[in-house]
Amino acid sequence: MANVLDILPELHGDELSYIQHIISDMDDTTAKRFANVYRARRKNPQEILIFTIIGFLGIAGIQRIVLNQVGMGVLFFFTVGLCYIGTIIDLINYQKLTYEYNQKVANEVRVAAIS
Repeated sequence: MANVLDILPELHGDELSYIQHIISDMDDTTAKRFANVYRARRKNPQEILIFTIIGFLGIAGIQRIVLNQVGMGVLFFFTVGLCYIGTIIDLINYQKLTYEYNQKVANEVRVAAIS
């Protein structure tokens, strides 16, 4: 059984718990393979915060496009972040948005790592 802090020391909080649960039934080799792919595909909450600030100051919706929510990103772009209200909400909830994206990525990578 692999320890998540040994292979992904950059994780914190809910993401750490979620990834520990995912790799708990993996052997060390599979867990390391999972960690390498997950690390490359996950998004850092601070980067999403920066993209959201950029969206607030200029290109609205860029944070949603980076999180692979292209439809919402285009909507934010053409409505100027839904008149800035949507962008302000994203500034408050950037960690939740990132966590949800990373959960989805972890599940996709888990399926690939096991097979």
